[in-house]
Amino acid sequence: MSIKRTNSEDSDFQKLVILLDQDLKIKDGDEHSFFSQYNKLDHIKNVVLYYHEGIPTGCGAFKHYADTTVEIKRMFVLPETRGKGIAYKVLEELETWAKELGYSAYILETGQKMVEAIKLYEKAGYHRIPNYGQYENIESSVCMAKSQVKTI
Repeated sequence: MSIKRTNSEDSDFQKLVILLDQDLKIKDGDEHSFFSQYNKLDHIKNVVLYYHEGIPTGCGAFKHYADTTVEIKRMFVLPETRGKGIAYKVLEELETWAKELGYSAYILETGQKMVEAIKLYEKAGYHRIPNYGQYENIESSVCMAKSQVKTI
């Protein structure tokens, strides 16, 4: 297993995103075109890829959202490798990288139908928040956040 930090121009990331979008098109149904407009790769500079035996099996990314906050995007694990902790490792690496860059809070949006994703985020310390930005009035959206709390 290995983890690679890269950007959205990485061909392995682009291949996984094609599979992610195919999966989301099925799950999102009629709402897919709405969500896909917010998942373009051109503003994503921070990508994490997970490799198992040299094969890219998982990915995730983040982009700047506000002064101390990043938005987690494009989380995906190949269906045949799910349930092995890959998504959790990708998420941890994204948070570590963002923290190294000076960020202390993370937000994300997922869908109500993404039960496994919601469980993953809750396990990682995320909590539900009011829908933000473009997701504000979207009933099928679930928005979540996590902050690094400094203790003295």
